[in-house]
Amino acid sequence: MKKIKIAPFMPTEVEVRELSANRAEIIAYPFESGYAVTLAHPLRRLILSSSIGYAPISVKIEGASHEFDNLRGMHEDVAVFIINLKNIHFKIKDESERVEVNYSFTGHKEVKAQDLNNNKIEVVNGDLHLATLNEDAELNFTVVITRGIGYVPSEDLQSEVDSDSIALDAFFTPVRKANYKIEPILVEDNPNYEKITFDIVTNSQIEPIEAFSNALATMHKQLSVFNGVLDVAIDSGRVSSAKDGELKPFIVGVDSLGLSARSFNSLDRSGIKYLGELVLMGEKELKEVKNLGKKSFDEINEKLDEMGYGAEYELGDTTRANLVKKIEKLKQ
Repeated sequence: MKKIKIAPFMPTEVEVRELSANRAEIIAYPFESGYAVTLAHPLRRLILSSSIGYAPISVKIEGASHEFDNLRGMHEDVAVFIINLKNIHFKIKDESERVEVNYSFTGHKEVKAQDLNNNKIEVVNGDLHLATLNEDAELNFTVVITRGIGYVPSEDLQSEVDSDSIALDAFFTPVRKANYKIEPILVEDNPNYEKITFDIVTNSQIEPIEAFSNALATMHKQLSVFNGVLDVAIDSGRVSSAKDGELKPFIVGVDSLGLSARSFNSLDRSGIKYLGELVLMGEKELKEVKNLGKKSFDEINEKLDEMGYGAEYELGDTTRANLVKKIEKLKQ
């Protein structure tokens, strides 16, 4: 007999298989029929479109004024040199959004991508060929590398580059492949459940797990625009609060934490009634609680660590905002 449900089944299992440095499989299950593709398709789109990568956006070559020029002593035409340059996968070593790097090569040499490594950038496909120089060659050039997402044609970058530089088409996307497959999976003799397997390959500028995590964060941020609709529905009583279950662990009285009388009294006199208030405060604000000595501070921190809410624990932005509202209502 078919059971009547009041909520969809929640998947419980996730597996990560790192197949290589730039390839991974992410598996999640079990989903009710139809839910797997509903989640997998937009996630794939976001993995491909919102992952941050690095790309050269301009090059200034001494002795060459445009991409159809040629350079004495260099076997390749400037156009071929630029194509080779655009195929190099750079990584900026620090948190900079944009770096400018200068290079100089002379004499007989095969210049490879790995020769461009320095203290500002790292090249992840170092074996790539860039140029072949003769004995009398002198190759001096400056490359501007930036962080970005997606693809930006050179025409849109003219305002971003110097007048004597050549603007380049910028291929920022570091994800080379993002596929998924959906397979049936058995749950308690019911075959109508599904498993998603994502297969993600990057160009090594970022790891596949990072690309997947960025896509999840982007999806969460995009959907958060609808939080206001949920708040209106809850406040008007049209739907029951979906937040209560999420916030329940934090709405525990500090009197139930097993603190010493001294620590409890310090919190109570300061009007701190709930565990959630301690989690929201963090160590800095907790230290500023009036009449809370070092012993009490250490005891409370130890208790928070035991419960999994220590210094490393971070509330999500939405959960934090909802918890603040909930505690304000409880203390009215």
